[in-house]
Amino acid sequence: MDRGTVVPELQRAIDAEGRALLQRFNLLKPLVERMVTSEAIAQVAVSEEQLEQARLVLLQLRGFDGIDQWAELLEQLARSEQQVLEGLRHGIRRRSLMRERFAAKAEARFLERKNELDQVVYSLLRLENSFLARELYLQIESGESNFADLAKRYAEGPERNTNGIVGPVSLTQAHPTLVEKLRVAQPGVLLEPFRISDWWLVVRLERYEPATFTDEVSDQMCREMFDAWIDEETATNMSELESETTEQAPTSGFSDFSISR
Repeated sequence: MDRGTVVPELQRAIDAEGRALLQRFNLLKPLVERMVTSEAIAQVAVSEEQLEQARLVLLQLRGFDGIDQWAELLEQLARSEQQVLEGLRHGIRRRSLMRERFAAKAEARFLERKNELDQVVYSLLRLENSFLARELYLQIESGESNFADLAKRYAEGPERNTNGIVGPVSLTQAHPTLVEKLRVAQPGVLLEPFRISDWWLVVRLERYEPATFTDEVSDQMCREMFDAWIDEETATNMSELESETTEQAPTSGFSDFSISR
């Protein structure tokens, strides 16, 4: 796709004043992004088999049993058949180009991001009182009490509502100090209380789930790279539009008058 090819189309369709209004309400960038995407996928072919499968998936997602209920689906969506089919074609073209352009790079991206994609499940007690944290740690360690009961009774964070269980979540979502401890922890082994900011934490790693390169993960990597590419193309077009608007901006003595006021 040539850079900036969306700009001439926008210039023909919407004058500078209209584009300024779209920009004011943060609508210009989404419009440019949609146009960039549509242009990128325009030449991707869609087979009747792909379209039929997409129709069946949409029906299933909406709770319908089969293709014979297509008319009911259209009524529920309050859209014409042409609109719905065009939306399905757009999705098929986008996924096809995404795979065609980036599938060969997906595994390399996965390996770069693997540490971010690994997930953990852990039990957590978050407390302000260090003495209480130590006491509860000893109760769990000795088997006198279980983590879930103590979390419901004493935890001072949202884990109180989940029996102390957090996850599965990406390691990157946790505080760096907690991440460091979870990376070297053994599942089922209770960690001694440690402090993060104003909190004392009692933690036990329940399960470590290393990310694997599945078809689903491959699609995720392709989608991330495709989105980054579209963002870059959108930024290029937005920059050209802004330059064009600046060049065409009228000058008058009112500028100095406005500043002086």
